[in-house]
Amino acid sequence: MRALILKRYGKSNQLAFADIAKPNIRPDEILVQVHAVGLNPIDYMIPKGAFKPILKFKLPAVMGSDLAGVVVEVGSRVTRFKTGDAVYASIFDLGTGSLAEYAVVPESAAAIKPEKLNFIQAASIPMVGLTAWQALKERAHIQPGQQVFIPAGSGGIGTFAIQLAKYLGAKVATTTSTNNVALVRHLGADEVIDYKTQAFEKLLRGYDVVLGTVRGDGIEKSLQTLKPDSRVISLIGPPDAAFASKRGMGILMKLIFSLISHKIIRLAKKRDIEYSFMFVHPDGQQLSEIGKLLDAGHIQPVVDQVFSFDKTTEALAYLEAGRAKGKVVVSLI
Repeated sequence: MRALILKRYGKSNQLAFADIAKPNIRPDEILVQVHAVGLNPIDYMIPKGAFKPILKFKLPAVMGSDLAGVVVEVGSRVTRFKTGDAVYASIFDLGTGSLAEYAVVPESAAAIKPEKLNFIQAASIPMVGLTAWQALKERAHIQPGQQVFIPAGSGGIGTFAIQLAKYLGAKVATTTSTNNVALVRHLGADEVIDYKTQAFEKLLRGYDVVLGTVRGDGIEKSLQTLKPDSRVISLIGPPDAAFASKRGMGILMKLIFSLISHKIIRLAKKRDIEYSFMFVHPDGQQLSEIGKLLDAGHIQPVVDQVFSFDKTTEALAYLEAGRAKGKVVVSLI
């Protein structure tokens, strides 16, 4: 089968297509013929070695995390799926990749594709959907009437997280450029700040939760928007010692992460704010719940562009340029 392979880490493009053997599955896995793959920023960051100390990634490796496709084989212990089922999944950090004609998916990571979504739309959902769900619903426990700040509202995470936060009953503020104001308002944002002309930290006050999505000094500035006994959930770092412990890392990595997160944790504690770093994990049951929201129309996928499989490197470059509104998807059919 054809797949996009990372052979080694490097600053320049280290990705190449290759013909490799169709993978074999274990008893608790399914083999999926991939119809579409949703791209995420981590897909262009991994080849540069940015997550080398964190991810269990053995090279050469098939790239990609999100997928939608059709089950063509099921393991002997699989009970939730059968051949011919249309499914979607994230296989991020599971040691396999989705940018291939066929992908191995643990039964626990997959869900039936939402009926009202096509394969392109479904492939755009898993990582951003799970990230927003795990951050806002599981960790922040968003309640009706709370105020949530979600920067970069027109991006992949932002477009989904705004809709989920609104579904959970929150008031939502976001940042975006002038050209995307209408989009984020359509998604439900109550307060929209044009980051090119306005400083969010001077305008927002009394918020309950910040979802950290923008690199740079945005996390520190966001502390000014929060009230006491509130939360910052960062998706972009710095990682903290709790994250290292959860992943079973050694004492050295715990110490390193403790040091690099010391400043933001100290600043947060001064304001009685809790800081934590979050790494998304695959979860088929959560995708099933997300699928219900999608089929009911409570959340709608936002797809910017669709690239053919042979244009995947161009798709990754387009995503990295930071101009995508919503998700970038690769089609294999």
